[in-house]
Amino acid sequence: MRGEVVEDEVDRNRIPIRRATLEDVAREAGVSLATADRVVNQRDGVRAKTVESVRRAIAKLDYRANPAAARLARGQSFRFAFILPSSTNAFMAGLMQQVRRIADWLEPQNAFVDILQLDVFDPEALASGLAGLAEHFHGVATVALDHPKVRAAIDDLVARGIAVVTLVSDAPTSRRAHYIGIDNPAAGRTSASLMGRFLGGRSGKVGVVLGSMSLRDHVERLYGFQQVLSGDYPGLNLLPVLEGRDQSERNEAAVAKLLAEHPDLIGLYNIGAGNEGIVAALEAAGRPLVFIAHELTEATRRGLLSGTVAAVINQDPGHEARSAARLLMAEAAGEPILLDQERIRIEIFLRDNMS
Repeated sequence: MRGEVVEDEVDRNRIPIRRATLEDVAREAGVSLATADRVVNQRDGVRAKTVESVRRAIAKLDYRANPAAARLARGQSFRFAFILPSSTNAFMAGLMQQVRRIADWLEPQNAFVDILQLDVFDPEALASGLAGLAEHFHGVATVALDHPKVRAAIDDLVARGIAVVTLVSDAPTSRRAHYIGIDNPAAGRTSASLMGRFLGGRSGKVGVVLGSMSLRDHVERLYGFQQVLSGDYPGLNLLPVLEGRDQSERNEAAVAKLLAEHPDLIGLYNIGAGNEGIVAALEAAGRPLVFIAHELTEATRRGLLSGTVAAVINQDPGHEARSAARLLMAEAAGEPILLDQERIRIEIFLRDNMS
C-alpha cells in the first residue's frame, strides 16, 4: 500500500514535456496546416504577412521541426559509405559491428550505409578506393591516412558535393568536414604520465610499438608520449619505435626480440592495435614490466585481469559510429550540428574499473 501512495504522488507531481507540433503552430497563426508547412519548409506561394504570422507563432511556441519526419514526408533518402581497414584487429572489428548497428538505426530514416574494407596503411589503395566511390553517395566516413594522395582524394569528393568525415585517424589539412576520434596527443601524454607513475621513479628503457608512422593518430600519440616522458621522467630512455602494422603476429615477434635484446626494459607502450601478440610475448617471457595499451578489447581486458596490462586508453567505438552517422546526416540534409555531443573522450581503464 505504501508503495502505491508514493507512486501516485510521483504521478501527480510529474510535469509532462510536450513539444509544440506543426498543428499547434497553424492554430496559433490562424492558418491551415498546409500553409504552416510551406512556411516552415521555406516554399514559395505564401504572402509576406502570413509568413510573419507563422514565424511569430513558431517563436512563441518554441516549435522545432522534426528533420527525420520532414525527410520522410518529402521522400528524401541518403546513402553513406563507411571505409574501414581490411585488417581484422579487434578494435576495428568492434567499430565495424557498431557501424552495422547504426545502419539499422538509419534505415527507418531513409538513410542507408555501405561498408567498404580497404588497406588503410596503403595510400594508393585508400586513395583509389575513395576516388572510385560512386557519386550517389551523399557522405563518406573513412579511417584516414595523412598522405598527399589520400588528402587529394578526400578533397575531390568534397568538390563533388560529398561530405567527408574522418574516423579514428585524421587527415586534418584535407577538406574533410569533421574528425571523429579522441585527442591523440593528449592520449599519448596520458599514457606517458601513467607509465611514469606506475614505474614510481625507476630508471630504465621503454619500448614503443605502433601500426605505422603514416597514420596521423599514431604519430600524434607518439609525440604526446615523448613530450611527457622526456620532460617529466628523464630517467626513462625511449628505444627506437617498432612498426607492426597493427598485426598481432608481427607485434609478438617484435616484442619477443625487444625483450631478448634489452634485459633492462621496464616499460612498453603500444600505440595501435595487435595487443594479442604483445600480451602473448610478455606472458611467454614472464618478464614483469609496465605495459600501457590502447582500446579495451578481449585481449586487453584479459591482460588487465592477469596483470600483464597495467592500463588501457580507450575510445568508444559505438559513440564514434553514432557520431559519424549524425554528422553525415546533418551535413547531407543541411541540419544543425551539436559539436559538444560529438566530442569523443579519452577513457582510462584499470583492472579496478572494468565494466
